[in-house]
Amino acid sequence: MKEYLFLFRGGHLELEHQSPEQAQLHMQKWVEWMRDLQEKRCLLNAQPLDHSGRKITGSKKIVTDGAFMEGNEMVGGYLMCTADHYDAAIEMGMNCPLLDFDSGIVEIREIKEM
Repeated sequence: MKEYLFLFRGGHLELEHQSPEQAQLHMQKWVEWMRDLQEKRCLLNAQPLDHSGRKITGSKKIVTDGAFMEGNEMVGGYLMCTADHYDAAIEMGMNCPLLDFDSGIVEIREIKEM
């Protein structure tokens, strides 16, 4: 089994324009999707990320505040899972509720062993 990192980007603007009922239904889809991954014993960890942050840059180690990218490029959360191969991880990602939104992006990266 290999480990994969899913990075969730975009979708926040569509979510902001949903009614409370629509937002609750959307969040229920997330709960069901993650429960399914957990029942298949492939979910390792998952969390949303705060929109604020810090970054350290270069040899001078300059610390700056704030979000790092605009719009759909900002990472809103992550999920770590196991899968036999990339295609299996992609298949898992296809059911991510973020993809209900046209601007939703699920980036899947294999975690290399050191």
